[in-house]
Amino acid sequence: MNMEGRRLGRGFTTNAPQLHLSEPLRRTAFNRLFAAIYLSAVLTLLFRHVRNLFIYPIPNLLSLCITSSLFISDLVLAFMWFSAQAFRISPVRRKEFPENLKRITRDEDFLALDVFICTADPYKEPPMNVVNTALSLMAYDYPADKISIYVSDDGGSALTLFTFMEAAKFASHWLPFCKEHNIMERNPQVLFEAKHHSSSPHFEKIKMMYEDMKVKVEHVVDNGEIVDEYITDDQRRQAFNQWTNGFTPAHHPTVIQVILDKSQDKDISGHFLPNLIYVSRQKSKAWPHHFKAGALNVLLRVSAVMTNAPIILTQDCDMYSNDPRTPLRVLCYLLDPETKSDLAFIQFPQRFHGLNKDDIYGSEYKRLFEINPMGLDGIKGPNYLGSGCFFRRQALFGDRLTEIPDHVVNRPIKSQEILSLAHHVAGCKYENQTDWGFKRGFRYGSLVEDFFTSYRLQCEGWKSLFCNPERAAFLGDVPITLFDVLSQCKRWCIGSFEITFSKYNTLIFGSQSMGVLTSLAYSHYACWPIWCIPITFYSFLPQLALLNQVTIFPKISEPWFFLYIFLVLGAYGQDFFEFILAGVTFQRWWNAQRMWMISGLTCFLFSSIEYSLKSVGISTQGFSLTSKVLDDAQSKRYGEGSYEFGVPSPMFVPLTMAATINLFSFILGLIRVLKDGNDEVLSLEMVLSGAIVLNCLPIYRAIAVRNDAGRMATQVTVISAFLSATLCYASSLCFSKK
Repeated sequence: MNMEGRRLGRGFTTNAPQLHLSEPLRRTAFNRLFAAIYLSAVLTLLFRHVRNLFIYPIPNLLSLCITSSLFISDLVLAFMWFSAQAFRISPVRRKEFPENLKRITRDEDFLALDVFICTADPYKEPPMNVVNTALSLMAYDYPADKISIYVSDDGGSALTLFTFMEAAKFASHWLPFCKEHNIMERNPQVLFEAKHHSSSPHFEKIKMMYEDMKVKVEHVVDNGEIVDEYITDDQRRQAFNQWTNGFTPAHHPTVIQVILDKSQDKDISGHFLPNLIYVSRQKSKAWPHHFKAGALNVLLRVSAVMTNAPIILTQDCDMYSNDPRTPLRVLCYLLDPETKSDLAFIQFPQRFHGLNKDDIYGSEYKRLFEINPMGLDGIKGPNYLGSGCFFRRQALFGDRLTEIPDHVVNRPIKSQEILSLAHHVAGCKYENQTDWGFKRGFRYGSLVEDFFTSYRLQCEGWKSLFCNPERAAFLGDVPITLFDVLSQCKRWCIGSFEITFSKYNTLIFGSQSMGVLTSLAYSHYACWPIWCIPITFYSFLPQLALLNQVTIFPKISEPWFFLYIFLVLGAYGQDFFEFILAGVTFQRWWNAQRMWMISGLTCFLFSSIEYSLKSVGISTQGFSLTSKVLDDAQSKRYGEGSYEFGVPSPMFVPLTMAATINLFSFILGLIRVLKDGNDEVLSLEMVLSGAIVLNCLPIYRAIAVRNDAGRMATQVTVISAFLSATLCYASSLCFSKK
C-alpha cells in the first residue's frame, strides 16, 4: 500500500512520503494451481476409501477395522491439508521505511508506548533474564518520555523486585552508553558475551558495573531473606520491607512500586529515564486469576490509570529487543489513517538465539511463526503469537478506552490518587461480574490466551498486520530438552481443544464471524492435536500388517500406488519448498518434520487424553511454566545435537513402542524381500516403516548406544518393550483369523 500525502494531526505535512508497502509472494499462483491438482488427488483417495468401505463387501471385522482406521486417518489428513491452504492462497510480504518518519512528524509527537513483561517463577525464569529484557526495551531509539515498562510478577518474588531496583540504577548508565555508541545489541548480557565487539575504557566500565550488579543479585539471598546491606536506598528499603512483610503464598495484597518515574529520574547524561513500574497483583484462592491472561489484564488496567499509552507491547520475559528501531516500524503503520482504522495489532515473528546448528527440536517453529503469518497477512492478518506484538489500546478496551475518572487524568504516577486507583483496578475482585476477559482485554477460556484473544478480536471485525524485518526485532530462549518442548506443545494443544469444544468453535462460530478462509486458518491451529490420529495409526497399523505379511496398501502394479506416491511426495515437497524459500537448511527441515512425527505420538496424543479426562471431571496435571534455566550438562548435549530423553515420562512410551515395532517390521520385511525376491506386495508398507526408522534414529541411540544422563530411561525402555511385544502378539492372533 503506497501512502498518499495526508495531513494527520500536529507535526504532519502534506505530500507525506511512503512509510510502508506490501506485495504478494511470487509463489501464490503456483500455490493455487497445486492446490487444485492436489485436491483432486485427495478426493480420489477418499472416493477409494468410501468405495472400499460402503460398496465392496468386507469379509470380516478385522478388515472393517483396518479400512475404517485408514479412512479416518486420511480424512483427518485431508482436513488438515485443506485448512492449511488458507495460508497459501494470498501470502504477502511487507516493508517499512522508518527513515521517512521524521519527514512527516516530530519525536515529541510520537505515540506513547506501554510495555508489558510477565514473569511468574524466579526459579524457572531467572530475574536477571527478565531484567535484561526490560533494559533492552528501555533502550529503544524512541523518546524516553514516551516509554513505560510494566513488569508483572505473578510469583510475588522478593528477589525479582530487588533485581529491578538494582537494574534501575544500572539503567542510568546503560541507556546513554547504548545511544552514545549506537549499539544494536541492547541486551547487556548478549553484548558482553559477544566474541566480536570493540573494547574501550567506557565499555569495560559499563561491563564491570553489569557484572557487579549480577554478583549482587546472585548473593543477595541469605536463608531466603534479602540482606539489608545490599539495599542502599532508604526509601527503596522501606518500600521493599512493606511489601515483604505483607506477603503470604496463599494470599497477598496488590503491590505496585514505581521504581523509575520519567518525570523525576534522570540518567547520568541528564536525560529523563522511562517509567519502570513493578506490579504484583492481588491473588486469592477464592477468585480465579486466569494465569497470563489475567496478569495482562491487570497490567492493561493499571497502565490505563497510570500512563494510558495508545500502543501496548506485550513481551515474554525471555524475549529481548534485538532492534532498537522496532517501534519506528510500528509507527509506519499506525500513522497511516487508512491502515489504522480497523487495525488491532501488529505482530512480529518470534525468533530465537541459542538454537543448535540443526535445531533438533524444531524450536524455530518456522511455519508457525513466519510462513503461516505471511499467509494470514493476506487475509485478515496473523494471529497473536504471545510476544512481540504491538496492540492498539482501543482494540482491547473496545468502546470504553479507559476507566479513569476525569479528575485523575494527567496526575503524577506517584500521586496517592493514582496509586489508590491502580491498586483498586488490580484487585482480585475487580473483574467480578464484569466483561473483562470476555468482551474486553485479553480473553479467558483457553490456555492459549494469545491465540484466543486474536481470534475473538478478528471475529469482532478487527484486523492485524505481520511485520517481518530482515533483522529480528526480538530474540528469545528456547527449551533445550525434549520433555520441555513436548510439555509446552501439550499445553498449547489443550488450549486449542478448549476453543474447539466451546461456543466459539473456529469452524462454526468463526465462519459466521470472520469468513470461511480465515476460519479455516484458525481451525487448522485449533485442531492441531488431531494430528495424533493419522500419525498413531500410520505408525503402528501398516507395520503390524507387514509383520504378519498382510497387504493394506496398493501394490506397485496398481494405479492407486501412484496416487499414494503423489500425495506423499506432493505434501512433503511443498513443505520442503516453503522451508527452503524461508531460508531453512535441509537438515533443519528434516528435524522439523521429525518433530511433527514425535509430537503426534507424544504431546498431541497425551493432550487429547488429558483433555478428555478433564472433560469428564478427572483431575489432570495443572499448568506449568517452561523452564528458562539452563543446565550445563544439558546445554552441552543440546549443543552437540543429542536428544534429551532422560526424563522417565509416559509420553516417551508410545514413541519408543513405535520405534521398536517399525524397526522390527522393516528388518523382517527386508529379509523376506531379499529371501523371496518379491518386492511388489509390501512396498508401501516397507517405505513407510523405513521412513519412520530414519526418524527414530535418535531414539535407537538413546536406548542402545548412549550412556549419559540424556539416554532413554530404563523404565521407559522396559515398559515399551513389554507393550510392543504384547501388541505384536495380539496382532498376530487377529491377522491369523483373517
